[in-house]
Amino acid sequence: MVSLINLHSWFLLCFTLFLVSSLLLPQSVTCKDSDEDDVLQGINNYRQSLQLPELTKNKKAGCLADEIADQMDKKPCPSIVTITGQSPLSTYSTLVNKCKIEPSSATDGIVLPVCVPKLTSTLVLSNYTRSPFARYLNDSKYTGAGMGSKDDWMIMVLTTNTQSGSFESGVGCLGYSKVGLVMMFFLVGGLFIN
Repeated sequence: MVSLINLHSWFLLCFTLFLVSSLLLPQSVTCKDSDEDDVLQGINNYRQSLQLPELTKNKKAGCLADEIADQMDKKPCPSIVTITGQSPLSTYSTLVNKCKIEPSSATDGIVLPVCVPKLTSTLVLSNYTRSPFARYLNDSKYTGAGMGSKDDWMIMVLTTNTQSGSFESGVGCLGYSKVGLVMMFFLVGGLFIN
């Protein structure tokens, strides 16, 4: 009975420390993130008007979009805006690895880059919704998105909820989220308590 009480106290202490540390960690908020969030919200409003579900944020797709935007940083916007079509992810294999994306989980993903001087939100939205890119936004198979921007470039990476488009590891693998790590800590710790 004593060990059960000690285990309960230990659990409460660790859980409290976890919650406090999670709440006190600095959260970085930048204008860049705000612009990306505004564009994603505009895209979701557009999709809702078509009775399509909203795109959810996908962290790994966001990492890839940020990395691609960093690469595009030195490329000037073309004087005549042209839509060249989506970029295949195979073009960015080094960046896919850098973002710890399993390549087989990204084959259905798509990269949609647009270049708009000063990233004016309404123009960025128009470049996505009133261009050949709209066909991807109108497709219900795309369920997630990651956004990245740098200077005049906005990058949207669309994901699906399939194994070949989720940007996640295989089904059944333990993710390295805070909750997953804490649960593993408790399970392993419980083995050593008598």
